[in-house]
Amino acid sequence: MRQFGTDSSESPRSNHRADWQVIRDLLPYLLAYKWRVAFALACMVLAKFANLGVPIVLKDMVNALDVNTMAGALLVVPIGLIIGYGLLRLSTSLFTELREALFARVTQHAVRQIALNVFNHLHRLSLNFHLSRQTGGVSRDIERGTRAIQTLVSFSLYSIFPTFFEFALVLGYLAIFYDIWFSIITLVALVLYIIFTVVVTEWRTNLRRTMNQLDTRANQKAIDSLLNFETVKYFGNEDYETRRYDESMQQYQKAAIISQQSLAALNLGQQIIISIGLVLIIWRAAAGVANGSLTLGDLVLVNTLMIQLYMPLNFLGVVYRELKQSTADIDRMFGLLHEQEEITDTPGAPAIVIRDPSKGPTVRFERVSFSYDKQRPVLKDISFTIAAGTTTAVVGRSGAGKSTLSRLLFRFYDVDSGSICLDDQDVRSVTQTSLRQAIGIVPQDTVLFNDTIGYNIRYGRPDASDSEVHAAAQAAQLGAFIERLPQGFDTPVGERGLKLSGGEKQRLAIARTLLKNPALLVFDEATSALDSRTERALQTELWKLARNRSTLIIAHRLSTIVHADQILVIDHGELVESGTHERLLASGGTYAQMWQMQLSEPENARKA
Repeated sequence: MRQFGTDSSESPRSNHRADWQVIRDLLPYLLAYKWRVAFALACMVLAKFANLGVPIVLKDMVNALDVNTMAGALLVVPIGLIIGYGLLRLSTSLFTELREALFARVTQHAVRQIALNVFNHLHRLSLNFHLSRQTGGVSRDIERGTRAIQTLVSFSLYSIFPTFFEFALVLGYLAIFYDIWFSIITLVALVLYIIFTVVVTEWRTNLRRTMNQLDTRANQKAIDSLLNFETVKYFGNEDYETRRYDESMQQYQKAAIISQQSLAALNLGQQIIISIGLVLIIWRAAAGVANGSLTLGDLVLVNTLMIQLYMPLNFLGVVYRELKQSTADIDRMFGLLHEQEEITDTPGAPAIVIRDPSKGPTVRFERVSFSYDKQRPVLKDISFTIAAGTTTAVVGRSGAGKSTLSRLLFRFYDVDSGSICLDDQDVRSVTQTSLRQAIGIVPQDTVLFNDTIGYNIRYGRPDASDSEVHAAAQAAQLGAFIERLPQGFDTPVGERGLKLSGGEKQRLAIARTLLKNPALLVFDEATSALDSRTERALQTELWKLARNRSTLIIAHRLSTIVHADQILVIDHGELVESGTHERLLASGGTYAQMWQMQLSEPENARKA
């Protein structure tokens, strides 16, 4: 059960993992296309070699244009160098674009596969997880995580690796062909720049993480308020909701301002380091030209190399900051993948086998005890049997534990002690998919997909034909209603089915279950939202459906279950009475008192 006071905006896991651990988890998805990755890296190397050749050719062009050069050479040599210069420039762009084109499939495959795995894993997590989380926060984590994968791959492959590879090439070239001081100055400037960037960015990362948490919290409040807009309007609390949202946004605003100010300080420090290094390099080259040890072309080469290096280096701070943020976002999404499944299939678990699907299974609860919170037991040593092809009803006061029986039957939770068996097969020993396929439920609170009426009915069995969908709608007393709609089965129901009335939603849920045609039926207050006339018509259909089929009915109105083969009375989690309607009335116990109480209520007297 959801624990009050928990902050669902926090990361799925409390411990923030190291960046290399996040990248280690990401690598298998990227290496699904090994040859594409290899070719992309090869294109990156070729592009940087071509980029290094550009200033070298430019140097030769400047030297070839020296006024002392022979006139004939003046006409031939520069033209060849100009063509070579253009080809190198073109090669740089060509190999860069090839690299991006080759790696696009790798990135998109990784994004799709991870998002699919997270989505699938979330569906496998227990009901307890979803009750403890806010959907807005989880969806925001997935959205930021998938976007961060593209950012991480793009910046690392297109910025970080190429920049450092080019640095290695330039340092090697300067060390071999020029004074060692050129390499030393360049290397020192690089090291200072990286150290400064890493230290400041690490500090800023904590600010960004705080911003993310505040952003998620504000988003959760906004989505929660919008999903419950009817409740907001009922109580006239629009201004209250606006103030709550504004409080969250004000906190985010303060964190964002501090983050922006720290970014300005980071950029200024980076520019100071780059400027000092560039001035020292140019001063050294200019001095070499002045004393004759270097040519004018050498000065142009060194200047061009430094500009080519420092332009991506200037961007390196932004890249590193985005990479740190991306790894944090990806780690948050991977945290969802690392959430432990509380309810799992045993290794090699078989599918459940129903002996006679036309009658349904024999359901047996044996000394079942369960609690959401260990300090508050919900069910205490419950034992009963639903014989194959019979109907069992469960009644009791609100909070007695009736709906918990259906949740345990579907294995949304595992029992604390005892066992639940279908045809002598413990629900924990078979696959959850086959178990849930064998059971159909019409819940008390019907939640529909934001799609059409036809889609929501067909969800009971996605491969059903149109005629089967229409037949299910007719059986659920929806036929006349749908015929009056201009769009018929293509009518949108709105988010959570809010365009339909409570009774219409309930009938749609019944149609969906009728279409599924399960071996075991569960009705959890299935007709609670219906008027008397519709309820009586549907009760007839439900009893036809339940006839000679294993059925569990969880009811509050006793008039709806008088024909059940057995009625169980639960009070404070304990089974206090069982028997037929007539027998329980004759005994004069709890059930008889409940019956008399409902008869004395005018509304229920009319419905009875």
